Amino acid sequence: MSIDSQPGDGPPAFDDDDSETTGVTSAVVLPPEMQRDAKVAYLVVLAGSNVGEMHKIETAETVIGRAEGTAIRLLDNGVSRRHARIIELNGQVLIEDMQSANGTLVNGEMIQTRVLNDGDKIRLGSTTMLKFTYQDKLDESFQQQMYDAALRDGLTGVFNKKYFTDRLDTEFAYAQRHKTMLSLVMFDVDHFKKVNDTYGHLAGDEVLVQLARTAQKLIRTEDVITRYGGEEFAIICRGIPLINTGVLAERVRAGIEQAKIKFRDERLPITISVGVSALNESPATTPAELVAAADEALYEAKNGGRNRVCLKKA
Repeated sequence: MSIDSQPGDGPPAFDDDDSETTGVTSAVVLPPEMQRDAKVAYLVVLAGSNVGEMHKIETAETVIGRAEGTAIRLLDNGVSRRHARIIELNGQVLIEDMQSANGTLVNGEMIQTRVLNDGDKIRLGSTTMLKFTYQDKLDESFQQQMYDAALRDGLTGVFNKKYFTDRLDTEFAYAQRHKTMLSLVMFDVDHFKKVNDTYGHLAGDEVLVQLARTAQKLIRTEDVITRYGGEEFAIICRGIPLINTGVLAERVRAGIEQAKIKFRDERLPITISVGVSALNESPATTPAELVAAADEALYEAKNGGRNRVCLKKA
């Protein structure tokens, strides 16, 4: 609304910065997609390897555990293969322990079956803490933004180095404990400085964005790609040995070489050098040593002429 002043009337009261009068503004109706809708049940991971993740409770039964195929898969120490399940029954949400090795605690109390209330804290194993909550679309969007800001690289959208470090620690411990395969792929852009020097840093940024997008499409759903730093990326590959990871790495290398990575309508000839290492197939006994082994293989790829994959064997 507007206020018209007449000569001699003096300025409107709310034009005075010291006035306590509140101006009246027009009400704005939010579009339907931004209005609050019905609350939906969620589990939010507060602590553990999947911290920040949100899981919507969409089915009558949701199983939590470390086994493949569980609706909410957690690989932390002490979580059983099928640890607990969430059940929706007669308008209520219940949690039931599934005879797990270490039990299920709600707000610090060991339970067998219990109705969950908004805000309840659920502990599974030694490190995993979940929060049960009811949220609407706006709440979910805000939570997702917070999660992305903390764990994703702001430029490329893939996971950041902190997430990589935490996830590799968890995957490494899991693979050692259960005698399963774990491999690591490290790659960086060949002659990236030349791209920046020739086309500018905006071009360099665009290359990284398109490269990350291309690599994401070429890996398996269960693989985790992260930006390790600068123009270097890492992929954590669960459940496959060194030779199979080498095949995956070659697919990524070839896919990026063939990709039409452009800046201002000009295609840039981008290639990558790749190093691969694997637990039990290299001297690595710690996550840091696995990274060092993959980095060493990457160094060999670059020294060998670039645009190639090298595997680090024991």
